[in-house]
Amino acid sequence: MTREHTPAPWGTAARATLHCLTGCAAGEVAGMAIGTALRWHDVPTMATAIALAFVFGYSLTVFAVLRAGLGLRAAVKVALAADTVSIVVMEVTDNTVLALVPGALDAHLADGLFWASLAASFAVAFAVTTPVNRWLIGRGRGHAVVHAYH
Repeated sequence: MTREHTPAPWGTAARATLHCLTGCAAGEVAGMAIGTALRWHDVPTMATAIALAFVFGYSLTVFAVLRAGLGLRAAVKVALAADTVSIVVMEVTDNTVLALVPGALDAHLADGLFWASLAASFAVAFAVTTPVNRWLIGRGRGHAVVHAYH
């Protein structure tokens, strides 16, 4: 049996991606800042940034659906269903961009390269993740799961 899927509007996908990017960016900046300030090597810095991106990304959704009246366990399940693919795509993309920018991973908090490469990586991640979220939402997945609680 074939199931018809309605493509999600680009605006809906962009808003979902911006929501995801907000949490990811907060965690990513915090992790990169921690690793850079403590002069960690690339791998522990990126691991910290990625872990915090997931924590912050999921937290935004959990808090939103908790405010809508869902219990904690159900809110976590909604966040996992809504955000996992989006966060994974965003993190793979932005960390790949950072790794490809010469000197970006060695830049310090006071360096323009640190902030410029981070901003560029977020812009690329947004551009790559928005069509993914559009595809997911059009199939009733991803951020479509959260819409019932808004």
